[in-house]
Amino acid sequence: MSRDLVGPPPALWDPVVRVSHWVIAGAVAANALFTKGGGALHVWLGWIGMAFLAIRLVWGLVGPWEARFAAFPPRPIDALSHLNRLARRRRREFRSHNPAGAMMIYALWLSLGIVIATGIVMTKGATPWDVARQQEAVAAGDWSALVDDSADSTGSAGAEAEGGHWVQDLHEIGANLLLVLAVLHLGGVLAESLVLRRNIVRPMLFGTRR
Repeated sequence: MSRDLVGPPPALWDPVVRVSHWVIAGAVAANALFTKGGGALHVWLGWIGMAFLAIRLVWGLVGPWEARFAAFPPRPIDALSHLNRLARRRRREFRSHNPAGAMMIYALWLSLGIVIATGIVMTKGATPWDVARQQEAVAAGDWSALVDDSADSTGSAGAEAEGGHWVQDLHEIGANLLLVLAVLHLGGVLAESLVLRRNIVRPMLFGTRR
């Protein structure tokens, strides 16, 4: 492991990291708990999550050092070594995300990317406004809104059918995997906080820049 990665962690993550983290977490939680699949709000939250994921990925190239991909490379061996140290309650701090946290972040991003990509396929790229207009038309009794008569037409139900069951299955698998990873992430944060005797959530919320 490079010594450049070891050192005091950020006392406060930069605004882009913090905002993207909590917006994506909120969008995923809201879609899992409160919205109906294929509905306008569900699509809206998906697009919001996609936008902030894109922002965070760009920030991983141009942001401050601790936010860049080079600061938390995906290294499974280092992640296992870090978990072993945690199990033995041996403290070691990192200037960015720890190796296990880094692996979790990339797994979360990959799962979220799968959910977003399959969602776009299922709706044939329909925007939230398209989905809302379609649902309003159907609610008003215009069922022709569900019929895809041209290449430019969009519709949640019709697009899902054309996308095939495998796309829907992959979407659901990705969404469920995302939730499992989120729970594991929370458990890891709790364990790390207990071992380090430091609230590692605080820098993602508020704090003071060193």
